Amino acid sequence: MRQATASVHAGLAPAVPGQPVLSPLALATSFHAHPDEVNFSATALNAAAPHFYGRWGNPSAEAPEERLAELDAGEAAVVFASGMVAVSALFLTTLKAGDHLVLSDVCYAGVAELAHHTLPRLGVEVTAVDTSQVEEVAAALRPNTRLVHVETPANPILRLADIAAIAGKAHERGVELSVDGTMATPIATQPIALGADYVVHSLTKYACGHGDALGGAVIGRREAMANLRKEALIHLGGALNPFAAWLILRGLETLPLRMAAHQSGAAAVAAFLEKSPRIRRVFWPGLPSHPQHALARRQMRNFSGIIAFSASEGPELARRFADQLELVAYAVSLGKTRSLVFYIPTDDIIGPSFHLAGPAAERYRAWAGDGVFRLSVGIEDPADLIEDLAQALA
Repeated sequence: MRQATASVHAGLAPAVPGQPVLSPLALATSFHAHPDEVNFSATALNAAAPHFYGRWGNPSAEAPEERLAELDAGEAAVVFASGMVAVSALFLTTLKAGDHLVLSDVCYAGVAELAHHTLPRLGVEVTAVDTSQVEEVAAALRPNTRLVHVETPANPILRLADIAAIAGKAHERGVELSVDGTMATPIATQPIALGADYVVHSLTKYACGHGDALGGAVIGRREAMANLRKEALIHLGGALNPFAAWLILRGLETLPLRMAAHQSGAAAVAAFLEKSPRIRRVFWPGLPSHPQHALARRQMRNFSGIIAFSASEGPELARRFADQLELVAYAVSLGKTRSLVFYIPTDDIIGPSFHLAGPAAERYRAWAGDGVFRLSVGIEDPADLIEDLAQALA
Protein backbone atom coordinates (compact mmCIF):
# COMPACT_ATOMS: atom_id res chain seq x y z
CA MET A 1 0.00 0.00 0.00
CA ARG A 2 1.05 3.58 -0.61
CA GLN A 3 1.56 5.58 2.57
CA ALA A 4 -1.70 7.55 2.40
CA THR A 5 -3.60 4.26 2.17
CA ALA A 6 -1.45 2.42 4.73
CA SER A 7 -1.99 5.21 7.24
CA VAL A 8 -5.70 4.30 7.23
CA HIS A 9 -5.81 0.58 6.42
CA ALA A 10 -2.67 -1.10 7.78
CA GLY A 11 -3.43 -3.04 10.96
CA LEU A 12 -7.18 -3.27 10.40
CA ALA A 13 -8.84 -6.65 10.89
CA PRO A 14 -10.27 -8.38 7.78
CA ALA A 15 -13.73 -7.19 6.81
CA VAL A 16 -16.43 -9.23 8.56
CA PRO A 17 -20.14 -8.36 8.34
CA GLY A 18 -21.36 -6.79 11.54
CA GLN A 19 -17.90 -5.84 12.81
CA PRO A 20 -16.69 -2.22 13.14
CA VAL A 21 -14.79 -0.75 10.20
CA LEU A 22 -12.30 0.84 12.61
CA SER A 23 -10.10 -0.98 15.13
CA PRO A 24 -12.07 -1.33 18.35
CA LEU A 25 -10.71 -0.21 21.71
CA ALA A 26 -9.82 -3.25 23.84
CA LEU A 27 -9.74 -2.08 27.47
CA ALA A 28 -8.71 -5.48 28.82
CA THR A 29 -5.64 -6.70 30.67
CA SER A 30 -6.43 -10.44 30.44
CA PHE A 31 -7.60 -12.59 27.55
CA HIS A 32 -9.13 -16.07 27.30
CA ALA A 33 -6.34 -18.61 27.03
CA HIS A 34 -5.76 -22.31 26.35
CA PRO A 35 -2.83 -24.32 27.77
CA ASP A 36 -1.93 -25.63 24.34
CA GLU A 37 -1.49 -22.10 22.95
CA VAL A 38 0.16 -20.02 25.67
CA ASN A 39 2.84 -20.51 28.30
CA PHE A 40 3.03 -18.74 31.64
CA SER A 41 6.70 -17.88 31.03
CA ALA A 42 7.59 -15.19 28.52
CA THR A 43 10.65 -17.19 27.49
CA ALA A 44 8.33 -19.51 25.57
CA LEU A 45 6.53 -16.67 23.81
CA ASN A 46 6.19 -17.07 20.06
CA ALA A 47 4.78 -14.75 17.44
CA ALA A 48 1.79 -16.99 16.75
CA ALA A 49 0.59 -17.01 20.37
CA PRO A 50 -2.79 -15.34 20.98
CA HIS A 51 -3.11 -12.37 23.33
CA PHE A 52 -2.64 -13.53 26.90
CA TYR A 53 -1.85 -10.59 29.22
CA GLY A 54 -1.94 -6.84 28.61
CA ARG A 55 1.75 -6.24 29.28
CA TRP A 56 2.66 -8.80 26.61
CA GLY A 57 0.34 -7.40 23.98
CA ASN A 58 -3.14 -6.03 23.34
CA PRO A 59 -5.27 -5.80 20.17
CA SER A 60 -5.36 -2.02 20.51
CA ALA A 61 -1.56 -1.93 20.59
CA GLU A 62 -1.16 -4.52 17.84
CA ALA A 63 -2.98 -2.35 15.29
CA PRO A 64 -0.59 0.65 15.49
CA GLU A 65 2.36 -1.76 15.50
CA GLU A 66 1.28 -3.17 12.15
CA ARG A 67 0.55 0.28 10.77
CA LEU A 68 3.88 1.74 11.88
CA ALA A 69 5.80 -1.20 10.41
CA GLU A 70 4.04 -0.63 7.08
CA LEU A 71 4.64 3.13 7.11
CA ASP A 72 8.32 2.76 8.04
CA ALA A 73 9.07 -0.07 5.58
CA GLY A 74 9.95 -2.42 8.44
CA GLU A 75 9.02 -6.03 9.08
CA ALA A 76 7.55 -5.47 12.54
CA ALA A 77 7.17 -2.93 15.34
CA VAL A 78 6.79 -2.85 19.11
CA VAL A 79 5.01 0.02 20.85
CA PHE A 80 5.81 1.30 24.32
CA ALA A 81 4.42 3.70 26.92
CA SER A 82 6.60 6.62 25.74
CA GLY A 83 9.38 7.48 23.34
CA MET A 84 11.90 7.32 26.18
CA VAL A 85 10.78 3.79 27.08
CA ALA A 86 11.24 2.81 23.43
CA VAL A 87 14.82 4.15 23.32
CA SER A 88 15.64 2.65 26.72
CA ALA A 89 14.26 -0.71 25.61
CA LEU A 90 16.36 -0.67 22.44
CA PHE A 91 19.55 0.30 24.26
CA LEU A 92 19.09 -2.17 27.12
CA THR A 93 18.27 -5.02 24.74
CA THR A 94 21.06 -4.48 22.23
CA LEU A 95 23.83 -3.34 24.61
CA LYS A 96 25.51 -5.07 27.54
CA ALA A 97 28.46 -4.42 29.83
CA GLY A 98 31.61 -4.01 27.76
CA ASP A 99 29.79 -2.83 24.64
CA HIS A 100 30.22 0.58 23.02
CA LEU A 101 27.58 3.00 21.74
CA VAL A 102 28.18 5.83 19.28
CA LEU A 103 25.58 8.55 19.78
CA SER A 104 24.56 11.82 18.15
CA ASP A 105 26.11 14.51 20.34
CA VAL A 106 22.94 16.57 19.83
CA CYS A 107 19.71 14.64 20.30
CA TYR A 108 16.64 14.55 22.51
CA ALA A 109 17.82 15.58 25.99
CA GLY A 110 16.33 12.53 27.70
CA VAL A 111 18.19 10.18 25.35
CA ALA A 112 21.45 12.06 25.88
CA GLU A 113 21.04 11.89 29.65
CA LEU A 114 20.23 8.17 29.53
CA ALA A 115 23.38 7.55 27.49
CA HIS A 116 25.70 9.74 29.57
CA HIS A 117 24.32 9.11 33.05
CA THR A 118 22.78 5.62 33.08
CA LEU A 119 24.53 3.43 30.49
CA PRO A 120 28.04 3.94 31.93
CA ARG A 121 26.77 2.69 35.31
CA LEU A 122 25.80 -0.52 33.48
CA GLY A 123 29.25 -0.90 31.96
CA VAL A 124 28.38 0.44 28.49
CA GLU A 125 30.86 2.87 26.96
CA VAL A 126 29.42 5.87 25.10
CA THR A 127 31.05 8.15 22.55
CA ALA A 128 29.10 11.21 21.39
CA VAL A 129 30.03 12.61 17.98
CA ASP A 130 28.72 15.11 15.47
CA THR A 131 26.74 12.68 13.30
CA SER A 132 26.37 15.28 10.58
CA GLN A 133 30.02 14.37 9.85
CA VAL A 134 30.10 10.81 8.50
CA GLU A 135 33.83 10.47 8.97
CA GLU A 136 33.55 11.38 12.65
CA VAL A 137 31.11 8.52 13.07
CA ALA A 138 33.44 6.14 11.25
CA ALA A 139 36.42 7.26 13.34
CA ALA A 140 34.49 6.62 16.58
CA LEU A 141 33.77 2.97 15.77
CA ARG A 142 35.67 0.41 17.89
CA PRO A 143 35.90 -3.38 17.91
CA ASN A 144 33.33 -3.44 20.74
CA THR A 145 30.93 -0.96 19.11
CA ARG A 146 27.51 -2.58 18.84
CA LEU A 147 25.21 0.30 17.95
CA VAL A 148 25.25 3.74 16.35
CA HIS A 149 22.26 5.91 17.28
CA VAL A 150 21.53 9.06 15.31
CA GLU A 151 18.71 11.56 15.40
CA THR A 152 17.82 13.39 12.21
CA PRO A 153 16.74 16.15 12.26
CA ALA A 154 18.44 16.56 15.64
CA ASN A 155 16.51 18.11 18.50
CA PRO A 156 16.60 21.08 18.95
CA ILE A 157 18.86 22.59 16.25
CA LEU A 158 17.69 20.49 13.25
CA ARG A 159 21.13 19.27 12.25
CA LEU A 160 20.88 16.35 9.82
CA ALA A 161 22.67 13.01 9.51
CA ASP A 162 23.24 11.15 6.24
CA ILE A 163 21.51 7.87 7.08
CA ALA A 164 22.65 5.89 4.03
CA ALA A 165 26.29 6.93 4.41
CA ILE A 166 26.39 6.19 8.14
CA ALA A 167 24.65 2.83 7.61
CA GLY A 168 27.35 1.93 5.10
CA LYS A 169 30.19 2.80 7.50
CA ALA A 170 28.53 0.98 10.42
CA HIS A 171 27.69 -2.18 8.50
CA GLU A 172 31.25 -2.42 7.16
CA ARG A 173 32.28 -2.95 10.81
CA GLY A 174 29.36 -5.21 11.73
CA VAL A 175 27.66 -2.46 13.73
CA GLU A 176 23.91 -1.82 13.76
CA LEU A 177 22.32 1.59 13.18
CA SER A 178 19.26 3.01 14.89
CA VAL A 179 17.64 6.26 13.80
CA ASP A 180 15.32 8.45 15.83
CA GLY A 181 12.86 9.59 13.18
CA THR A 182 10.45 11.43 15.48
CA MET A 183 10.85 14.85 13.87
CA ALA A 184 10.91 13.57 10.30
CA THR A 185 8.20 10.90 10.63
CA PRO A 186 7.99 8.08 8.04
CA ILE A 187 6.20 10.54 5.75
CA ALA A 188 9.49 12.41 5.34
CA THR A 189 12.09 9.65 5.76
CA GLN A 190 12.10 5.86 5.90
CA PRO A 191 15.46 5.09 7.57
CA ILE A 192 15.16 1.32 7.08
CA ALA A 193 14.92 1.82 3.33
CA LEU A 194 18.14 3.86 3.59
CA GLY A 195 19.98 1.08 5.45
CA ALA A 196 19.13 1.55 9.14
CA ASP A 197 18.43 -1.49 11.30
CA TYR A 198 16.01 0.21 13.69
CA VAL A 199 13.75 3.26 13.68
CA VAL A 200 12.61 4.84 16.94
CA HIS A 201 9.67 7.23 17.31
CA SER A 202 8.16 9.21 20.10
CA LEU A 203 4.55 8.61 19.11
CA THR A 204 3.60 11.42 21.48
CA LYS A 205 4.61 13.87 18.78
CA TYR A 206 3.52 13.76 15.11
CA ALA A 207 2.21 10.19 15.10
CA CYS A 208 -0.47 11.03 17.65
CA GLY A 209 -0.59 14.64 16.52
CA HIS A 210 -3.22 15.88 18.96
CA GLY A 211 -1.22 16.17 22.17
CA ASP A 212 -3.41 13.77 24.11
CA ALA A 213 -1.41 10.51 24.36
CA LEU A 214 2.10 9.39 25.29
CA GLY A 215 3.69 6.57 23.30
CA GLY A 216 6.83 5.26 21.64
CA ALA A 217 7.80 2.64 19.09
CA VAL A 218 10.73 0.71 17.65
CA ILE A 219 10.52 -0.67 14.12
CA GLY A 220 12.90 -3.23 12.63
CA ARG A 221 13.39 -6.84 11.54
CA ARG A 222 10.79 -9.33 12.75
CA GLU A 223 13.21 -11.46 14.78
CA ALA A 224 14.74 -8.42 16.47
CA MET A 225 11.31 -7.04 17.35
CA ALA A 226 10.22 -10.39 18.82
CA ASN A 227 13.31 -10.32 21.01
CA LEU A 228 12.63 -6.71 21.98
CA ARG A 229 9.09 -7.60 23.01
CA LYS A 230 10.28 -10.49 25.13
CA GLU A 231 13.32 -8.85 26.73
CA ALA A 232 12.12 -5.26 27.12
CA LEU A 233 8.36 -4.93 26.85
CA ILE A 234 7.48 -7.93 29.03
CA HIS A 235 10.37 -7.77 31.50
CA LEU A 236 10.72 -3.98 31.85
CA GLY A 237 6.99 -3.41 31.71
CA GLY A 238 6.70 -0.21 29.65
CA ALA A 239 3.47 -1.31 27.96
CA LEU A 240 1.40 1.20 26.01
CA ASN A 241 -2.01 1.88 27.50
CA PRO A 242 -4.75 0.57 25.16
CA PHE A 243 -6.58 3.91 25.09
CA ALA A 244 -3.36 5.75 24.22
CA ALA A 245 -2.72 3.15 21.50
CA TRP A 246 -6.21 3.75 20.12
CA LEU A 247 -5.66 7.53 20.10
CA ILE A 248 -2.32 7.11 18.34
CA LEU A 249 -3.88 4.81 15.74
CA ARG A 250 -6.48 7.50 15.12
CA GLY A 251 -3.69 10.05 14.71
CA LEU A 252 -1.83 7.92 12.19
CA GLU A 253 -4.86 8.01 9.89
CA THR A 254 -4.29 11.71 9.18
CA LEU A 255 -0.48 11.75 9.43
CA PRO A 256 0.17 12.27 5.68
CA LEU A 257 -2.40 15.07 5.51
CA ARG A 258 -1.13 16.74 8.66
CA MET A 259 2.53 16.54 7.60
CA ALA A 260 1.66 18.28 4.33
CA ALA A 261 -0.01 21.06 6.33
CA HIS A 262 2.86 21.25 8.85
CA GLN A 263 5.40 21.58 6.04
CA SER A 264 3.38 24.20 4.18
CA GLY A 265 2.91 26.28 7.31
CA ALA A 266 6.55 25.95 8.35
CA ALA A 267 7.72 27.13 4.93
CA ALA A 268 5.71 30.34 5.24
CA VAL A 269 6.68 30.99 8.87
CA ALA A 270 10.37 30.25 8.28
CA ALA A 271 10.45 32.69 5.35
CA PHE A 272 8.86 35.35 7.57
CA LEU A 273 11.33 34.77 10.41
CA GLU A 274 14.31 34.99 8.07
CA LYS A 275 13.26 38.55 7.20
CA SER A 276 12.76 39.71 10.80
CA PRO A 277 15.49 42.02 12.15
CA ARG A 278 14.93 40.57 15.63
CA ILE A 279 15.94 37.07 14.51
CA ARG A 280 19.62 36.15 14.32
CA ARG A 281 19.40 32.87 12.37
CA VAL A 282 16.71 30.45 11.19
CA PHE A 283 17.08 26.72 10.62
CA TRP A 284 14.52 24.67 8.71
CA PRO A 285 15.60 21.83 6.37
CA GLY A 286 13.41 23.21 3.58
CA LEU A 287 15.19 26.58 3.51
CA PRO A 288 18.01 26.97 0.95
CA SER A 289 19.93 28.70 3.77
CA HIS A 290 20.02 25.51 5.87
CA PRO A 291 23.66 24.28 5.80
CA GLN A 292 22.51 20.77 4.82
CA HIS A 293 19.66 21.70 2.48
CA ALA A 294 21.09 19.47 -0.27
CA LEU A 295 21.03 16.45 2.07
CA ALA A 296 17.51 17.36 3.17
CA ARG A 297 16.31 17.39 -0.44
CA ARG A 298 17.95 14.02 -1.05
CA GLN A 299 16.81 12.30 2.15
CA MET A 300 13.49 13.91 3.09
CA ARG A 301 10.22 13.86 1.15
CA ASN A 302 8.72 16.31 3.65
CA PHE A 303 10.69 18.93 5.59
CA SER A 304 8.43 18.64 8.67
CA GLY A 305 7.02 21.47 10.74
CA ILE A 306 9.82 22.24 13.21
CA ILE A 307 11.73 25.51 12.93
CA ALA A 308 14.74 26.42 15.07
CA PHE A 309 15.79 30.05 15.37
CA SER A 310 17.92 32.23 17.60
CA ALA A 311 17.67 35.90 18.57
CA SER A 312 20.13 38.38 20.02
CA GLU A 313 17.97 38.80 23.15
CA GLY A 314 16.70 35.25 23.61
CA PRO A 315 15.58 35.29 27.26
CA GLU A 316 13.73 38.59 26.84
CA LEU A 317 12.05 37.38 23.65
CA ALA A 318 11.03 34.15 25.42
CA ARG A 319 9.26 36.22 28.10
CA ARG A 320 7.61 38.34 25.42
CA PHE A 321 6.40 35.21 23.59
CA ALA A 322 5.02 33.70 26.81
CA ASP A 323 3.17 36.93 27.66
CA GLN A 324 2.00 38.14 24.26
CA LEU A 325 1.49 35.24 21.84
CA GLU A 326 -2.20 34.48 21.41
CA LEU A 327 -2.29 31.59 18.92
CA VAL A 328 1.15 30.04 19.43
CA ALA A 329 1.35 28.39 22.86
CA TYR A 330 4.54 28.80 24.86
CA ALA A 331 4.93 25.11 25.76
CA VAL A 332 7.24 22.12 25.37
CA SER A 333 6.86 19.21 22.95
CA LEU A 334 6.13 19.29 19.23
CA GLY A 335 4.08 17.78 16.44
CA LYS A 336 0.69 18.96 17.66
CA THR A 337 -2.14 20.42 15.62
CA ARG A 338 -1.60 23.64 17.61
CA SER A 339 1.63 25.60 17.20
CA LEU A 340 4.06 25.56 20.13
CA VAL A 341 7.25 27.50 20.85
CA PHE A 342 9.84 27.08 23.61
CA TYR A 343 13.23 28.62 24.37
CA ILE A 344 16.16 26.30 25.15
CA PRO A 345 19.14 28.21 26.63
CA THR A 346 22.47 26.87 25.37
CA ASP A 347 24.13 26.76 28.80
CA ASP A 348 21.19 24.80 30.19
CA ILE A 349 21.60 21.93 27.74
CA ILE A 350 25.16 21.58 26.41
CA GLY A 351 26.61 20.67 29.80
CA PRO A 352 23.95 18.86 31.86
CA SER A 353 22.35 16.99 28.94
CA PHE A 354 24.75 16.81 25.99
CA HIS A 355 28.09 16.89 27.88
CA LEU A 356 29.55 19.06 25.12
CA ALA A 357 32.90 20.76 25.65
CA GLY A 358 35.66 22.29 23.53
CA PRO A 359 35.08 22.26 19.75
CA ALA A 360 31.80 20.34 20.12
CA ALA A 361 30.37 23.03 22.40
CA GLU A 362 31.62 25.73 20.04
CA ARG A 363 29.90 24.03 17.08
CA TYR A 364 26.62 23.89 18.99
CA ARG A 365 26.90 27.53 20.02
CA ALA A 366 27.64 28.51 16.41
CA TRP A 367 24.23 27.09 15.46
CA ALA A 368 22.20 28.06 18.51
CA GLY A 369 23.89 31.17 19.85
CA ASP A 370 23.09 31.64 23.53
CA GLY A 371 19.83 29.79 23.05
CA VAL A 372 17.50 28.43 20.42
CA PHE A 373 13.75 28.71 20.00
CA ARG A 374 12.06 25.51 18.87
CA LEU A 375 8.88 26.40 17.01
CA SER A 376 6.52 23.55 16.15
CA VAL A 377 4.23 24.89 13.45
CA GLY A 378 0.74 23.43 13.74
CA ILE A 379 -1.97 23.18 11.14
CA GLU A 380 -3.40 26.69 11.61
CA ASP A 381 -3.47 29.14 8.71
CA PRO A 382 0.16 30.32 8.49
CA ALA A 383 -0.97 33.91 7.83
CA ASP A 384 -2.54 33.98 11.29
CA LEU A 385 0.58 32.50 12.88
CA ILE A 386 2.75 35.10 11.16
CA GLU A 387 0.51 37.91 12.42
CA ASP A 388 0.73 36.51 15.95
CA LEU A 389 4.51 36.24 15.82
CA ALA A 390 4.80 39.68 14.24
CA GLN A 391 2.85 41.40 17.03
CA ALA A 392 5.02 39.71 19.67
CA LEU A 393 8.23 40.58 17.83
CA ALA A 394 7.21 44.21 17.21
